[in-house]
Amino acid sequence: MSSEQNKDPIHVAHLSEKDPNNRIPAIGNQPLMSCKSKANQNQKSESRSFWRAGDYAVGNTKSVTPQGQLEHARVHPKFLHSNATSHKWAFGAIAELLDNAVDEIRSGATYVKVDTLYNAKDDSPALLFQDNGGGMDPDCMRQCMSLGYSSKMANTTIGQYGNGFKTSTMRLGADVIVFSRATRGSRVTQSIGLLSYTFLRKTGQDDVIVPMVDFDVTGRQTRPIICGSQADWSSNLKLILEWSPFASEEELMQQFDDIEAHGTKIIIYNLWLSDDGVLELDFNKDEEDICLKDEVVTGKGSRESHRLLESHISYQLRYSLRAYASILYLRKFTDFQIILRGKPVQQYIVAEDLKFSKVIVYKPKLGLASQEISVETTIGFVKEAPLLKVSGFNIYHKNRLIRPFWKAYHEGSSRGTGVVGVLEANFIEPAHDKQDFERSALYIRLETRIKQMIMEYWTGNCHKIGFQSRIPEIRCMQKELRAGEVSAGFKAGHQLPTEQPVVGLAANVSHGLTAGSSREEESLDGLGSTTIEQICEENIQLFMKCKDHKEKENDLKNTVGKLEKQLQEAKRKCSQLASHIENRKKHLLAKQQEREKI
Repeated sequence: MSSEQNKDPIHVAHLSEKDPNNRIPAIGNQPLMSCKSKANQNQKSESRSFWRAGDYAVGNTKSVTPQGQLEHARVHPKFLHSNATSHKWAFGAIAELLDNAVDEIRSGATYVKVDTLYNAKDDSPALLFQDNGGGMDPDCMRQCMSLGYSSKMANTTIGQYGNGFKTSTMRLGADVIVFSRATRGSRVTQSIGLLSYTFLRKTGQDDVIVPMVDFDVTGRQTRPIICGSQADWSSNLKLILEWSPFASEEELMQQFDDIEAHGTKIIIYNLWLSDDGVLELDFNKDEEDICLKDEVVTGKGSRESHRLLESHISYQLRYSLRAYASILYLRKFTDFQIILRGKPVQQYIVAEDLKFSKVIVYKPKLGLASQEISVETTIGFVKEAPLLKVSGFNIYHKNRLIRPFWKAYHEGSSRGTGVVGVLEANFIEPAHDKQDFERSALYIRLETRIKQMIMEYWTGNCHKIGFQSRIPEIRCMQKELRAGEVSAGFKAGHQLPTEQPVVGLAANVSHGLTAGSSREEESLDGLGSTTIEQICEENIQLFMKCKDHKEKENDLKNTVGKLEKQLQEAKRKCSQLASHIENRKKHLLAKQQEREKI
C-alpha cells in the first residue's frame, strides 16, 4: 500500500467497509518468570469473566461526524463480545486460529506454534499463535482486523466467513495484538494491529477503534508507512504502546525477530477467567499441554474402568488441547506441524484405530440439478470394545473435525455399543462456530443414514465383540461354540482364549463405564450378572496391565537406545584416549632414542 493512499488508519471496523519448560518467556524485556499468575490470585472482578464481560454501562457519548462527511454504520464494542459468544467452548475458538494457519499451507506454511507467554506489564499469562505462512500486508491486516470480510473463496479452505479471527480471539481474551511480515514481489512490509476490548470498554468508545501501524522493510532498515498523516500514525503507535504488553517501539519491533521472511504472530492477553475467578485455560496441569477443567462425570465403576475411559481420545479431547488437536484434521499432514508448547502434536487417525472396520459408500441426494457425489464412510468397533463403551461418528468438513463421536443412537440402548465411524461431509455447511452443522434437509437425511449404518453394522458384527447376534445362523454357531466350551470344561470366571471373541458376554460397561448388564441383549451362557461383571472387570484389569507393560517396554527400549549411544560415545572416547596414549608413548620413545644417540 503506497503512502499516497488515503485510508483512515484508526477506524477500520465499520460495517460499511469491506473486510477480506515450566518457565515461560516474558513479553518485552523482562526476565523469565515462574508459572504462577497474579491473575489467578487477584483478578476476580466480574469483568474478567467472559460470560459477564458484556455487562457494563454504556455512556451517552456520540461521535460527531466531521462536516461534509457521511455518517457511517457503527459497530459498538459490545458487538465484539456478543459475537464471540458463538464459541461456547474455548477449544473451539483455538481451533479457528489453527484453521487459519492450516489454510496458510498453500502459501508455504510448515508449522503453527501454540505457546504461553507472560505480559511483562502485569505478570499475567498470554497465549501465542505463530505461523510461517504468507503473512499479511497492510491491506490484508486491515481486512483481518475488521468485520465480515473473507478472501478465502477456494473450496479447500476451512474458513469462509471472515469472522473467525475476531470471534476466536475475543473468546479467549479481552485483547489481541497481531504482528505480520509479508513479501509481495520485491516489497517487504511489517504490520502491527491491536484489537483491545479493554481499551474500548475503559475509554467508553461507542465505535470499534483498531489502531494499526505499518512499516516498509529495506534490508535492515524499516520506514513507517504513512497512510493518512504523521499525527495519525503517531496516535496509533501511542495507543498500541499504552494498551499492549509492550512499552516502547523497540520492544514492538523485537517481536519480528523470530518471524521468518513471512509469517504472522498473534498474542492474546488479558485471558478470560472462569466464574470461579481462575483462568479458564490451565497452563500448569501439564507443561506440554493447555487444559480445560475436567468436569466429565465418569459415573460408577472401578478405578480400572475409569482409567480405561480416561485413556481414550473421546474423553481426553474434552479437556486436553493436545488430544483435541491430534484428532482435529482428518488427513495426516505431510509437511506441516502443530507445535504445542514446544512439542509437535502427533495426529490421531480414528479410522486407523478401529477393529473389524469396513467402508460404506454413502450417496447423498443433493437435488435434481446437482451432480451426484459419493462419500466413503469408515465404520468399525473401537479396539477396546466391548470393555469400553465409546461410540459415535466423527464428522469432518473439508478435512476439519466438526462433530467428534456424535452419538446418533440413544444412550439407553446397548445396540451400537463400541461402533465408531468417520465421515467427511463436504456437502453440508457447518455452523459459524464449526462445532456443529446447520440443520438442513441434507443434514437430517445424513443423520437418518448414519443411524441405519450403525444398526446394519451392529447387526452383522456384534457377535465379534461378544454380543448375541440377531442373525439366526450366527446365533446357532454361538450356541454350538458355547456347548463346546462347556464340554471342554470351561467354568465361570476362567479366562477364555484370546484369539476369539468372548461369545455371549454382553458389554455391560455403559458410557462412563458404569457397571450393569444390558436388558436388550441376553447372555447365552447363563452366567449370573455378578460373574459376568467379574469377568469384565478381570478383562479390564488385564487390558490395563497389558497397556502398562507396553509403556514400560517402550520406556525400556528408549533407555536401551540411550545406553547404546552412551556406550558408543564411551568407546569413541576410549579409542581417542588409547590413540593419544599410543602417540604419547611413541613421542617419548623417540625423545629417549634421541638422547641415547647424543
